[in-house]
Amino acid sequence: MILHCNFEELRALASASEMIVADGHGQDGAVAAPPESLVMVEQLLPRLTGDVSIETLQDQRRVHKAVHFIVGDLHRRLDQRIIDTHPADEDAVSLYFDYGHSRSVLHRLDLMGAEMEAIVELIGGSAASAFPD
Repeated sequence: MILHCNFEELRALASASEMIVADGHGQDGAVAAPPESLVMVEQLLPRLTGDVSIETLQDQRRVHKAVHFIVGDLHRRLDQRIIDTHPADEDAVSLYFDYGHSRSVLHRLDLMGAEMEAIVELIGGSAASAFPD
């Protein structure tokens, strides 16, 4: 399956991924990502050059986990920026748009996952949850 992403979505995910990776490697004393999440985000980053080809349910789940982590991190950063400055702060507004674009991708991944699970269940005759991640 193909996860279609527009330029703004790809830029938002790539920018957030780069912040997470930089923070995960100890820059600026920021909150470090858990090692598993950091690895998933690092693995996703090179794929953010255009539409993302997702070939298996396991791959969809990995991409979903990475994007879910990115969305959560952007939400945390947005909240903190608003608290530190104000809602109309330029960086807060930028984070809002990055969060929104990333959240839209996460929603499409949710729909894709549900569709892929249904196909696996139809073909395999058992619940997709029986298949390991």
